[in-house]
Amino acid sequence: MSPLEIVAIFLAGVWAGTINTIVGSGSLITFPTLLAFGYTPLTANVSNTIGLVPGSISGAIGYRRELNGQRQRILWIGVSSALGGLTGGLLLLAYPGAFAAIVPILIGVALGLVAAGPRLSRLLAEHRHEQAHRSGGLAILFFASAIYGGYFGAGMGILMISLLTIFLPDSLQRLNALKNVLAAVINGVAAVLFILVAPVNWAVAAIIAAGSILGGQIGATVGRRLSPRVLRATIFVVGIVAEARLIFG
Repeated sequence: MSPLEIVAIFLAGVWAGTINTIVGSGSLITFPTLLAFGYTPLTANVSNTIGLVPGSISGAIGYRRELNGQRQRILWIGVSSALGGLTGGLLLLAYPGAFAAIVPILIGVALGLVAAGPRLSRLLAEHRHEQAHRSGGLAILFFASAIYGGYFGAGMGILMISLLTIFLPDSLQRLNALKNVLAAVINGVAAVLFILVAPVNWAVAAIIAAGSILGGQIGATVGRRLSPRVLRATIFVVGIVAEARLIFG
């Protein structure tokens, strides 16, 4: 591995960790970087997933103040997230290319949900009869999102924040903090699976991990200072860029 390659992968890890903490879609930076240096798609994907887990943890620590009082949410959504992440990881190993065609569609839907999130949340609150029904719906949808996250994960943060905005009446900053913890759970479960059975390039994973840890702290510092309107606009911009990269390469 040349010095240029090391620096490029590290910087990609920093940027991905920053973007993941604020919004999501950091894999759209690191994954293409690894492909550009000649790594196979499967090796790049699994090494990238493992490397970004410490960044998600770093971002969650940076948002620890906003996590106060959210322990129960972490537990009940975390279970479905973990199960979905494991399922997605297994699907990746069994069918490495099956989801590629629908990723742009998923991100496009997520952006629409982000835009309509506050209104949908109010409508849902007006018509809900039982909190358990509301919570159960979120857990099921998070399981489905986590399958995609364990499989690839680009845009997973946008999907998660859109669902949290719709189902949970809380500030966008607190929901973003919750999103970072759940992202760490999803990627962490998939990473354990990949460590056991997948072709991991440990040098690549370690470099991305070092960069993403730094990026997680940068992202938390910046993200916590953004107003809800600016944060929502940031989600849109990153989502549109992610959509363009997936469609046009």
